[in-house]
Amino acid sequence: MTNKISWFETAALRLADPQNQRVWSIIVSLFGDLARRPGDRLSGGALTRIIMPMGIKPEAIRVALHRLRKDGWIESNREGRTSVHFLTDYGRTQSDRVTPRIYTRAPEVPQEWHILIAEDGSGAQTLNEMLLTDTYIGLGRLVALGSGPVPEDCEDLAGFDVTARAIPDWMQTRLYPAELGAACASLHQDCAVLNASARPPHLSPLQIATLRTLLVHRWRRVALRHPDLPTVFQPPGWMGPACRDQVFALLDTLPLPRLADLNQAD
Repeated sequence: MTNKISWFETAALRLADPQNQRVWSIIVSLFGDLARRPGDRLSGGALTRIIMPMGIKPEAIRVALHRLRKDGWIESNREGRTSVHFLTDYGRTQSDRVTPRIYTRAPEVPQEWHILIAEDGSGAQTLNEMLLTDTYIGLGRLVALGSGPVPEDCEDLAGFDVTARAIPDWMQTRLYPAELGAACASLHQDCAVLNASARPPHLSPLQIATLRTLLVHRWRRVALRHPDLPTVFQPPGWMGPACRDQVFALLDTLPLPRLADLNQAD
């Protein structure tokens, strides 16, 4: 690992997500990191050059873009001979919704919590709608945990302000399942190895974009699956805070490239 190419290839292999190589999801992570602002455009050539080092073929990229256009995430236009792709308003809204969870370095952990309990029927529907907002954490089909005091607009639910006095193993496992713990520990290890290695002094904008996409995509799949809860809720050995530190230490060495530099080869 003494030259630029070998370090880049090693880093790309380490950062590849072993559990999710869905191309459409990788493209969502890519746009959410590199081209999320209004007016941001990525050429088809730039998109291909960023993603192909991940071992993904151009045909798979085209299929994924077709799906994202069909789902309303991405729009594509022709500019001369070049295809350009960009987030729709819907895609940008969805990216903005999760951006704080992904990029916050030191999330504030609420100290006040409440539990809502529903009965089958309208109460269950109300609870399900609340769970879709990312504000609540499901503890069962009819039970949810939320931060702050009990809200006033849930008359068909039973609400209790709670203090965490005893968190049994089954609740820790429900909140932080074993596969999430394993994914977090694996990402921590891979980032720690790369942070400790002798990286080359210069990477091209395209190489940086590839590594940022792999890193953000893998971290996104950890960060969005676990809630920010006090330590008492976490199972023994949970690596979340240490993993976050390693992710951001590596991300700091991969400065966000300019879109003009990514698109210029076209």
